[in-house]
Amino acid sequence: MDFKIGDLGTSGTQSAAEHAPIVILGSGPAGMTAALYAARDELSPIVLTGMELGGQVSLTESIENYPGFPEGIPAQELIERFKAQAERFGARFIMDVATQVDLSQRPFVVKTYGMTYTADALIIATGASPRKLEVPGEKEFTGRGVSYCATCDGWFFKDKNVIVVGGGDSALEEGLFLTRYAKKVTIVHRRDQLRAQPFLQKQAFAHPKIEFIWNTVVTEILGDEAVKGVRLRNVKTGEEREMPIDGVFIFIGHVPNTDLFKGQLELDERGYIKVQGWVKTSVPGVFAAGEVADPRYRQVITSAGMGAAAAIEARHFLAEQAEKEATSSTVSTA
Repeated sequence: MDFKIGDLGTSGTQSAAEHAPIVILGSGPAGMTAALYAARDELSPIVLTGMELGGQVSLTESIENYPGFPEGIPAQELIERFKAQAERFGARFIMDVATQVDLSQRPFVVKTYGMTYTADALIIATGASPRKLEVPGEKEFTGRGVSYCATCDGWFFKDKNVIVVGGGDSALEEGLFLTRYAKKVTIVHRRDQLRAQPFLQKQAFAHPKIEFIWNTVVTEILGDEAVKGVRLRNVKTGEEREMPIDGVFIFIGHVPNTDLFKGQLELDERGYIKVQGWVKTSVPGVFAAGEVADPRYRQVITSAGMGAAAAIEARHFLAEQAEKEATSSTVSTA
């Protein structure tokens, strides 16, 4: 889910303002689950969804590893169910994009292109975006043979030939995972050596299902209803060729959607929000859930778990603040 910083001087007049005990940024599994838990606690959460529901889940056709759905479930249907369940308890979903936040004081301020929201607690679930190849066919075939998650989509490629693009830890980990299903996994890397940890390289080189194509990049993804092949170019010789293939898995890194929070929250060297106690950020009352703070697992279920934890911690925070204010008021009138 993309949340962008905008110039408030050119993004339109802030014509209205609204307050909520909790505002949630993002509508992937983390944001949806946080909304459900906050709504059940009667905290009337407002969810700013961005311009689409689901976050990275929307890039996946079907979810086969979420508990409770033994036959699997279409990704968009799962997201719609998350939304409907949260709305049943009073969560409000607003299709709008956050352009600026002020975390320097409470209530926190979130501005969009036409509204200002204030919140006593803020849950950030803006996710992370996979780095794209930015080649013809990538966007068109996403969910139809192009994937950014082997754990999510590997099952669909039983006895098929796939390529993995990348040379780091994620590429080899996901490539090794794909060998459970695929007939052959070809790792395509732009260099002549891998960046992955030695023990992963050792496993990959020894695996009978894994092959390597070195010094090569994908320049186009080919197909009709689904992926049928790729066009490859050798970066040293310039030679191009087409390769028949059933699936393309791209693992060249992720970019956390945290531009909005730079200078206000502690981020790690890769830009992910630093958390303590799983979901607490460096600013009291601000919580982070899902892939915006989780570069390791990146699964629907782990993001949902973090969303639940963030809402529970937000409830505790609000209760503590209310108790402090009540105590302060009692002392001042004594």
